Amino acid sequence: MSSTFTTLAPSPWVARFAHLIPVGGEVLDLACGTGRHTRLLVRSGYRVEAVDRNAELLAGLAGEPGVTTRVADLEGGPWPYFGRAFDGIVVTNYLWRPLLPQLFSCLGEHGVLIYETFMVGNERFGKPSHPEYLLRQGELLDLLHKRFMVVAFEQGEVERPWPAVVQRICVCRRREVRLPESAPPVP
Repeated sequence: MSSTFTTLAPSPWVARFAHLIPVGGEVLDLACGTGRHTRLLVRSGYRVEAVDRNAELLAGLAGEPGVTTRVADLEGGPWPYFGRAFDGIVVTNYLWRPLLPQLFSCLGEHGVLIYETFMVGNERFGKPSHPEYLLRQGELLDLLHKRFMVVAFEQGEVERPWPAVVQRICVCRRREVRLPESAPPVP
C-alpha cells in the first residue's frame, strides 16, 4: 500500500514523541510520501533518510539539507537497509507486514520507533479497507512489547485529520524516557 493518505501537517502523534529520538540522530521516514514528517524531523535537528516508492513525491525533498531520499519498492524489491541502524524510525499510514521484522531490526541501540496506521474498523470510513492493510486489535503492542519498552499505545476511532480507526505506538530500546507534557483538557 502506498503512502497516499498524507496531509500537509505532521501527525500530532509523531510530533508528540519525536523529541525522544536521540539528539542529532539519523531517522528513517518509511513510506514518507510528500515528506511531512521528514520536514518536521529536519527542523528538529535530525538527519533523515526519506524513502518511498513514488519518485514524484520524493522530488519535493530533493536537495533539502539534512535529507537523503531513496526511491524503493518496499513491497516488491529488496529491503534497502540491511545492516543499517537508525536512531529513530517513523511510519504513518503504511502497513506491509512482511517488512516488519526487517524494520524492527533497524532500530538502533537507543532508537525510538513511532508508528501510526489504520486498523480493523477503518473499512467503515473508506480506504484502506482490505484486511491486509489494517492492523488487528492490539497487533502493534503484541509485536513490540517484548522487544522494546512501550512508551505509549493507543487504538480507536479518531475524527482528525479525517474520520478513521487507527493504532499508534511509540517504543524505544530499553532506557529511561522523559515523557512529553500533556496538554490540559479542553473544556
